[in-house]
Formats: sequence, C-alpha cells, structure tokens
Amino acid sequence: MSAHSHALPVDYATLDDQALVAEVLAGHREAFRHIMQRCNQRLFRVARAVLGEDVEAEDVLQESYMRAYRKLDSFRGEASLSTWLTSIVLNEARGRLRKRHLMVGLEQVDAASAGHGQVVHFPAKFGSEDPSVSAARLQIRGLLERAIDELPESFRTVYMLRDVEECPIDETAHLLGIRPETVKTRLHRARRLLRGSLQESLSGTLGEAFPFMGRRCARVSDAVMARLEAEDA
Repeated sequence: MSAHSHALPVDYATLDDQALVAEVLAGHREAFRHIMQRCNQRLFRVARAVLGEDVEAEDVLQESYMRAYRKLDSFRGEASLSTWLTSIVLNEARGRLRKRHLMVGLEQVDAASAGHGQVVHFPAKFGSEDPSVSAARLQIRGLLERAIDELPESFRTVYMLRDVEECPIDETAHLLGIRPETVKTRLHRARRLLRGSLQESLSGTLGEAFPFMGRRCARVSDAVMARLEAEDA
C-alpha cells in the first residue's frame, strides 16, 4: 500500500471502520491514523493487561499496528475492526510474555489465594482524609490501577476486557481462546481478589483507568505512520 492523494479532501472522522479500511487499501494512508486513534485506548489496555507494564505495552501496540497494516487486506469484516485488532495485539503481547517466561498457572494462583487469604490488600476507606473530590478520584484511580496490576495475567486480561472495556462474554472468550464459562469464572475470581467493596467504590472511575489519549495516543500513531513512510522510502 502506498500513499496517494484524494482529488477532494476526505473527513476521515466521519467514516465508519469499513470505509476507513477501504480508504487505507486504496492507498490513503492517513485513514490508518484514524483507525489507530479510534482503537488506541482499548488496545493499549489489552496489551497492558497482558504485560503489566506501560512501555512494553506501547511497543506491542506499534508492532501490532505494523502487522495489521501489512495484512489489512485480510480483514473480512466478519468481526468488528476493534476485535480483529485486539486479536493481533493479544498474539503479540502473549508472544512477549512467553519470551519473558512469566506465565503463571492457575493452580499456583489458587494456591496463593488459599494460603494468604487475599492477594491484594486494600484500606477499608478511600478519600476520607482528602476533602477534594477530584484528588480523591485520582487517588482511587491510581489504587485501582495498582490493584489490577497485581492480578495474575489470566485474570487481569479477562477483567480488562469485560469490566473495563465492557466486551461481551462471547467476544472475550473468542479473543482469549477460552470457553465462556471460563471467562465467567476468571472474572468472578478477579473481582473477588479486587474485593466487592472496592469494585463498588470504583465503578464510576473504571472508564478513566489506564488513559491512552492525547500525547500518548499521538506518539504511538505518529511512530507507526513514520515507520510506514520509511518503508516506502
């Protein structure tokens, strides 16, 4: 795919995913930037859920976008574009994880939970020492992010897809290659580790967790666009 110009400017922001894909396949690379901007938030959260670390998650996003761009003509629209891209990100992130030899067996997780009573410890009350609601929300969000980081990867990924990104059970099962019943079980265990009281307290801030907007979003999008330009040089 190479970059060409339109006779008339196109407002990519108004196009749906299928139309954006068609634009990219027609050689209009700028449309791919808009695909990235639409999907960055979810894909970063998914990569981070697997890897538990920001920098490598961003790197996974770049590599995944490069891979997606090269095989975009294989996208058939049988699933949504975000689902298709999520599968690519999961494959890339899990490949990194295998290289790091950090896979944790569920048996080990269960043994740890049984042995210590609870995996993550939280204070009983939040924000009572701070009269500023916004400051308390930031504090709570940070607490939530750290708590999610403490979850084993298999639970963390399910939790991120189901509770944070609100993916349907069947889609989550398909993406992770597990049965819907397993999704439910892992989500239940993840919620139990995070504790019911924490879940209720933070439900309003879940949509703000692991933000990937503004400068960070632009950094990944710009880096991928630069790499695509370099390949044409």
